[in-house]
Amino acid sequence: MDDPPITDMKFEAALAELEAIVHGMEDGKLDLEASIAAYRRGQELMKHCQRQLADAEQQVRVLENGQFRDVDPDSLDDR
Repeated sequence: MDDPPITDMKFEAALAELEAIVHGMEDGKLDLEASIAAYRRGQELMKHCQRQLADAEQQVRVLENGQFRDVDPDSLDDR
């Protein structure tokens, strides 16, 4: 099976593949070799998703008075 390169995947596609891997492993129908390969692929997908989430968190920071600060989630409720 030719899996797409993880580095080129958008978050949603990587998460969907990760969820499919988890379901496939939970079914218990994979042989040992396939389970190990699925586990390795899942680990890489998880790391990729975590990196993308960290990058998104950085982008959510706002510039205020020349300094970056985290967005206060409570202040978003007032809009």
